[in-house]
Amino acid sequence: MADTARLLALYRTMQLVRQAESALTRLFADGEVPGFIHLSIGQEAIAAGVASALGPADTLATTHRGHGHVLARGLGLDAFFKEVMGRAGGICGGRGGSMHVADTSLGILGANGIVGAGIPIALGSAIAQSVRGTGGLAVSFFGDGAMAEGVLHETLNMAALWKAPLLLVCENNGWSEFSPTARQFAARLEGLAAAFGIAHEKVDGNDALAAADAAARAVAAIRGGAGPRVLECMTHRVRGHFEGDPQKYRSPAEPDPGAKGDPLERARATLLAAGVDEAALEDAGREIAARIEVAIAAARADAAPTFAPALAGVYTAVEAR
Repeated sequence: MADTARLLALYRTMQLVRQAESALTRLFADGEVPGFIHLSIGQEAIAAGVASALGPADTLATTHRGHGHVLARGLGLDAFFKEVMGRAGGICGGRGGSMHVADTSLGILGANGIVGAGIPIALGSAIAQSVRGTGGLAVSFFGDGAMAEGVLHETLNMAALWKAPLLLVCENNGWSEFSPTARQFAARLEGLAAAFGIAHEKVDGNDALAAADAAARAVAAIRGGAGPRVLECMTHRVRGHFEGDPQKYRSPAEPDPGAKGDPLERARATLLAAGVDEAALEDAGREIAARIEVAIAAARADAAPTFAPALAGVYTAVEAR
């Protein structure tokens, strides 16, 4: 029963992420979302699983594909949709948009449009947690495209030397932007972690309970003073690199990525087999859908940002002498 209750909570989080991003596909197609968006559809189990292992003092840094991480961490739908839709009431005043969502009150240090750039930010936060004795840790989400980035290698080295309370979560979806990862990175992540003496665990990233259990083990070890950990979650990128990507680089012979074990369908099947009422699952989905529609309506009604607040935090006023 305990696992069923945990999986039900994870399923609700995954539903929230899936429905929010599905709504974004429609909003983007209708021109209501400025800029690009990069969706994590099919990868929701990782966000839900890792977030379930974190405490209130913990921090996280995410990527350009970070909607799921911030929503799983608890970012409110109103603030989220207003930000992604470029409204003044967004969590970053509508100035960050999809690739720069941040909320330090929740420990969300920000998404990042530069591949791998969140990794050293998370390391800095982990070191700060250690120095301040908060008992917290930092998480960095990154895709397999970042495995070839030098900043990851440097972070592994420093984190190992200083035994930083850092959890590095690789969402290995098989693609580095427009190329298979094998054509971008010659090694394997477990080998890279081993070179620095850092424990590595690989898990089925489309199994919500497996991801949650692996994250809980890693977090417990880090809190116990064991130093950094690497968690590699194997998953699939269902959609293109960005929304609207024609994906001409994908072979017609490649199996449909959506048919490779949808994490929501897997969780749903397990819950039904455990005796969870199907009507309750449907009600939960409808309740989430209604909340999302309310948030979208609030974003549409919100004002666009004005230029004046954009100077806040950029320039310091200098008194005339």
